[in-house]
Amino acid sequence: MPLDQIDKKILSALQQDGRLSNQDLSVKVGLSASPCLRRMKQLEQDGYISNYVALVEPAALGLDITAFARVSLDRQESGQLDAFERAVAAWPEVMECYLMTGDSDYQLRVVTRSLSDYERFLRERLTRAPGVAKIQSSFAFRPVVRRTALPLD
Repeated sequence: MPLDQIDKKILSALQQDGRLSNQDLSVKVGLSASPCLRRMKQLEQDGYISNYVALVEPAALGLDITAFARVSLDRQESGQLDAFERAVAAWPEVMECYLMTGDSDYQLRVVTRSLSDYERFLRERLTRAPGVAKIQSSFAFRPVVRRTALPLD
């Protein structure tokens, strides 16, 4: 079902502040509370809203290192891809993992407290993952753009 302007307003407002009360949300989008709640519940049921979370500042937790690891596997067989993905999903340092096209099979965004912690992650986890043939790491100095809100138009 395509989204109308009210649905987009609801999604936009919730992307900016997921803690909005239904009353505050209804005022922002120009609906009364009951229809607003029904629409929000429908957006959840239809899979537009998957979760509500708090965004925690990594530096506040001492997670000062953001690394991007490009991983190539020795074979791209379904079983090996599945095994690698299961391993990566279990590691809390891995914030994101994408199956890629191009020179590498996967790209991971990894956060750690220090370079030595990243080295430990590399040696004890990533290099031991099923089928890993090659890893190339890059380190971020700082985020330039970091968004959580998706474009709605």
